[in-house]
Amino acid sequence: MLAIVGEDAVHRVEGLPGESGPVGLTLALGRLRALGVSGLRVALPAPGHPLGLSGPPEFNARAMDAQEAVICHGAGFGLVPEVSEAGPVGDVHAEVVWRCLAVREAPPADVPSLGEAERELAEALRDATEVLSRLDVAASGPVAEAAVDAYRARAERGREVLAPGYPGRAVRVLELAQRVGVLIDVAYENGHGGAVSASEMAARGEALRPVERTARRAQVAAYNSVVEERERGVR
Repeated sequence: MLAIVGEDAVHRVEGLPGESGPVGLTLALGRLRALGVSGLRVALPAPGHPLGLSGPPEFNARAMDAQEAVICHGAGFGLVPEVSEAGPVGDVHAEVVWRCLAVREAPPADVPSLGEAERELAEALRDATEVLSRLDVAASGPVAEAAVDAYRARAERGREVLAPGYPGRAVRVLELAQRVGVLIDVAYENGHGGAVSASEMAARGEALRPVERTARRAQVAAYNSVVEERERGVR
């Protein structure tokens, strides 16, 4: 439960069958289990990429707006977070309301296996590094190194480690995907780096977009690996 809430002040779930109003997260998870939910899948959609979603359109649209959602395994429900800030200046905190909506019980869109995710991520990273290095716009130097060091420090404190029971490959894939995500963020935050022409800037964007997409796919594959293995009957 603490891993879900993190540093947020309040998490509530609205729209649960049998409930007339919002309920706390603990009660909501118990209610979902009673409704047949046996696991949760993560979805990380982005414009033009409904990663992890299965429909219907209303749910997909909300999830696209939030760029994240949770899909229930074992029952046709999904949860989309709506985050707001509350509190006085200097003591602002986040409050999250999860909207429970009906979802289509179908395979999630564009989610690879762990093996596929690991292979694709290595290939995408290699290709992007080659292009960015050729254009002299790769995220490198002290800023990038500091960002990666900060990521490693968080990981060592246990913030990025998957829960017990996940396969070792899932941990490896998630760590690589998140490290790649950090480098992509640095590349975007540094503006256009050494790219001085429109063609170079376009090439840089073309190099980063597929890597970003592949990294998100890999994260979803890692987070959902336990449910996927259970579905295949692998223990």
